[in-house]
Amino acid sequence: MHHEVEKVGDEIIIIRLKGELDHHSTQEIRDEIVPMIKNGTIKVLVWNLKDLNFMDSSGIGLILGRMRELAPIDGQTIIVNPSETMRKIFQFAGLSPYICSDSEIDIMSKLGGIVYGQ
Repeated sequence: MHHEVEKVGDEIIIIRLKGELDHHSTQEIRDEIVPMIKNGTIKVLVWNLKDLNFMDSSGIGLILGRMRELAPIDGQTIIVNPSETMRKIFQFAGLSPYICSDSEIDIMSKLGGIVYGQ
């Protein structure tokens, strides 16, 4: 599993996941982004799954847990580029409203940020 975390301005984090997301890699990602969220300025998490080949239930837990952390500040979660299989999993988990068909560039222009990793 490889991932990239890019902070865009003060309020946005883009997480790009590559390879296979399992229990071990979710802990590593959690350890990296939770302190950023808890600092209090992050309002949007963008999960880019374009290069993600596999995700188990711990990946759903990773996303849901961060949503709970953002809830008190009315934070936003955006999921982009899920595979068709992942899209179905997100639908069963109740996360389909958070799937966006826009590109990172389009999302950043709507949110007012600049993305460098794409």
